[in-house]
Amino acid sequence: MATDLTDFFGFDGMNEATIRAERGKARDLRKSRWWQQRTAPGRCYYCQQIVSFKTLTMDHLVPLTRGGRSTKDNLVPCCKDCNNRKKDMLPLEWEAYLESLEKDPAS
Repeated sequence: MATDLTDFFGFDGMNEATIRAERGKARDLRKSRWWQQRTAPGRCYYCQQIVSFKTLTMDHLVPLTRGGRSTKDNLVPCCKDCNNRKKDMLPLEWEAYLESLEKDPAS
C-alpha cells in the first residue's frame, strides 16, 4: 500500500542526511519538558492503553521516510507494540490496517 501512495503523490522519500537531522531533532524533543508532559499520563496515542511512561516510544504520525518532520504536531507517544506494527504507515493507512484487523481477527 505504501508504494501506491508514494507513486500517487510522486514522493520517493527523504535523503539520509535529512532523516538523520530530523532524528536529531526528535532526540532533542525527547529531552524536553514538552515530551515529559506528553508521556506523563502513560497513554499510547494509538491503542489508548496505559503503560509505564518509561516504556512509551516516540512515533512520527507521518514517518520521516514518508516526508514527515520532527515537529510537536507530528510526534506522539505510543507503546512499542503499536510503534512496531505501524512501521512507516501514514495515518490513513494505519486506520485501514486496524479496520482490516477488526474484519478479519485471524490476521
